[in-house]
Amino acid sequence: MSQPVVVAEALGRRYGRRQVLDGVSFEVGPGEVFGVVGPDGAGKTTLLQILAAILRPTTGSCRVLGEDVRRASERVQARIGYMSQGFSLYDKLTVAENIAFAADIRDVPPAALAERRTRLLAMAGLERFEARREGQLSGGMRKKLALCANLIHEPPLLILDEPSLGVDPLSRRELWRILDQAKADGRSIVFATSYMDEADASDRVLLLRDGRPLAIGAPADLRSQAKGRVYRVVTADPGPTERQLSANPEVISFQRRAGDELRVQMRSQAPPRLSGDARAEAAEPSMEDVFTVASAPPPAPVGTAEPAPPERPATTAAPDVIVAEGVARRFGDFKAVDDVTLSVAPGEVLGLLGPNGAGKTTLIRILCGLLAPSAGRARVAGFDVAGQSEAVRARIGYMSQRFSLYPDLSARENLLFFARAYGVPRAELKARIAWAAARAGLEGEGEETVSSLSGATRQRLALACAMVHRPQVLFLDEPTSGVDPLSRFRFWRLIAALAADGVGVVVTTHYLEEATFCDRLGLMMDGRLIALGPLADLTAELGLETATVEDVFLGFIARERAARRAA
Repeated sequence: MSQPVVVAEALGRRYGRRQVLDGVSFEVGPGEVFGVVGPDGAGKTTLLQILAAILRPTTGSCRVLGEDVRRASERVQARIGYMSQGFSLYDKLTVAENIAFAADIRDVPPAALAERRTRLLAMAGLERFEARREGQLSGGMRKKLALCANLIHEPPLLILDEPSLGVDPLSRRELWRILDQAKADGRSIVFATSYMDEADASDRVLLLRDGRPLAIGAPADLRSQAKGRVYRVVTADPGPTERQLSANPEVISFQRRAGDELRVQMRSQAPPRLSGDARAEAAEPSMEDVFTVASAPPPAPVGTAEPAPPERPATTAAPDVIVAEGVARRFGDFKAVDDVTLSVAPGEVLGLLGPNGAGKTTLIRILCGLLAPSAGRARVAGFDVAGQSEAVRARIGYMSQRFSLYPDLSARENLLFFARAYGVPRAELKARIAWAAARAGLEGEGEETVSSLSGATRQRLALACAMVHRPQVLFLDEPTSGVDPLSRFRFWRLIAALAADGVGVVVTTHYLEEATFCDRLGLMMDGRLIALGPLADLTAELGLETATVEDVFLGFIARERAARRAA
């Protein structure tokens, strides 16, 4: 019987008084893909750095490739491939030079280097870019190059920390093709991710939260444990149904999807009791459902449950809060945005999807009045983004992917700073801050510095800061990156509540499942808007009866590429 590649027993790691990892035990066999899944701050990076013999465990023991990580750290490091969360390549070197450098420090024989480099770069689709500097590659291409650099010495074990973080779905799929080949070659893979759907690519999964294991097992086994606790609810009138679900202590969480459908996670194997026309039917659990059920907090005391979002406003004749007509933006000869036309109505949530480099961020910068269009025109909240940019910025809220908060200030001090920056009148400051804090569920947060808050709380604080001046339009750029499903679901209920108040919302996301929470989707590729409409309409346009958001996303990209080849 072959020996395990990794044996971890009761691993723990402490920094001073802070316990970041506690009681983690598992084994990884030869050729096995083992996923470590959890939100930011769960302890994933700490665990992987212990496996890579970079950190020593405070408690417990760990053997990797038969070596003790405490006593033989150099031997462990020499035999594994370790890809850190950040980019670990040299941006001034070309693709070929980065591969050659990685081969040199790993003592790859010169006779073997040429064949391995050719094979790996072909597998990654990088053979045409050997002479291009790493710093000039897209995010997805840089991730694939880093993976190739860690495969050049043909290690028996790959340890990958969030390899697809910030990478679009198309690049994620290409990354996993490389990993599938590595597994087929007999390599063991341990990877960390906050994308719950990537757990399905694993042979076994460890779910982590706050440094402690929630569950471990094959994805199918974990889903079977959540069976009977996940329901699809269909109703013609979602508002009353949401209020019933909010008041039910047996409900862990619920999410309204596009249209009149809700998804509900329960504490017990029984459907929610609903009145009216609402009907519940058991649904097949996803890995997000599994994590939600496994990490369910105790029921809230009676009368303290989170309120349901208010009713979405009925369609009115109010003017659109965003109108873009033929918008384009050039940087020299490069066209970052190309002839984009779209509109957003008050109370509408528009999801922008697209590969890295598709032009989403540039388009948002134009709509925020931060960048003038090279051609076309756009009006936001009734003002021209080019000629009246200050008026535009006073009427919008913007939340970036990386929280733009001040870590040494308290939550209240951050809210006060942003309220003043947005020009909230002095007489209204106290009331506006109290309103924004209550809206974001931050009533209990006050004097603690932001650096001491959890990622989910910082996320809600960033949203509160973006809406403290009551904007007409809200732009959210990857707002839920790295946050656990329960916190993401709660965040989307906040977005629904803002939309119910008439705020127009534009959101970008790499969590394709979140697209089902949007009223319409805009799919971008190479600066162009290649599809726009509700998910059901886009699915029908591709001739599909049922499809995931990823199917629709990849279907339109494939159609666009085919049209360009034929042109």
